[in-house]
Amino acid sequence: MARIAINRDDLRNKIYGCWMGKNIGGTLGGPYEGRRELLDVKGYVTPKGEPMPNDDLDLQLVWLKAIEERGPRGVNNRVLGEYWINYIPPHWNEYGICKSNMKAGLVPPISGEYHNPWKHSNGAWIRSEIWACLAPGCPDIAIKYAYEDASVDHGGGEGTNAALFTSAVQSAAFVISDRDELIKIGLSKIPPDCRVARSIGIVLDAHKSGKSWQEAREAVVKDSEDLGWFQAPANVAFVVIGWMYGEGDFGKSIITATNCGDDTDCTAATLGATLGIILGGDGIPKEWTEPIGDTIKTVAIDRGSSWFPPTLAELTDHVMRQVPLMLASHKAEVDITSGKTDLSAVSAKSLADQAAAKQIWDRSPYAVTY
Repeated sequence: MARIAINRDDLRNKIYGCWMGKNIGGTLGGPYEGRRELLDVKGYVTPKGEPMPNDDLDLQLVWLKAIEERGPRGVNNRVLGEYWINYIPPHWNEYGICKSNMKAGLVPPISGEYHNPWKHSNGAWIRSEIWACLAPGCPDIAIKYAYEDASVDHGGGEGTNAALFTSAVQSAAFVISDRDELIKIGLSKIPPDCRVARSIGIVLDAHKSGKSWQEAREAVVKDSEDLGWFQAPANVAFVVIGWMYGEGDFGKSIITATNCGDDTDCTAATLGATLGIILGGDGIPKEWTEPIGDTIKTVAIDRGSSWFPPTLAELTDHVMRQVPLMLASHKAEVDITSGKTDLSAVSAKSLADQAAAKQIWDRSPYAVTY
């Protein structure tokens, strides 16, 4: 395949848009987290001037630190497990189970699989943007790291499948803007018979048949009754509902995702980040960016505040410095250049190749790779 060229400023704009979209969605949806009914959200209800803190972004600051300190080839699920223990104090659901397992001597991915009723939950796919931003236009690289990340606290569960889907979509979004093609690429990276794929399929079928977003949401909820709430299959489907029924409008999309209820900060934040990549930071409407500003507020990380970037702009700079190292480490066919962006060599079919994904699907959650 011919090489892809991404202009450095274009890349920075998209990475910044990703983080801004993440903060926007988290701030919009945060006040309604855990609400299980249909909602009627119309906009922000939080005080103006800063975003709501959110672990969806927090954990990605820790993974960035791991990449900066260990390098792309030095990061795997065991290394990320060490950073879990050192930097992430909350014991919420799968977070606490994986840490308890690791402290008992069960290394990843066993830490995410053993006695973990939350392995199908949302903790991993909500933090996939870092891998996409480090591997723009390279979904197979992004899913490699998304698996290493997700398997620490989700083992071989649907939470890991969800992270493969979102990281692939977001990585491909740096070079493809077409919604339907991006969803196809994401689906190509997860087992076709998994519950995440099934829930997304329900949404796509509902949209194709002319049903309303409320009807699509009800179909997803009914199909997921056996899993319950706060689970990845339904919530990733809510992201797709917002995207499919948002009609290309940033605000309408993230509001629709939020109004599906359940893990609302996660659904709106993931869709906001994905659309932020596509639109770039300068393409997100000011009515969404100005009320929250550029600040990063944290809630779930430790070891003081001096080690992580205080603003989205500085976070973007940190990521930009690591992108060439990641691409070179994996001999990616992507060049970051001062010249013009050239995406003529991009092939949606090639990005949807399943060879690398199938290797991940074949990995046992009880097998430790050294």
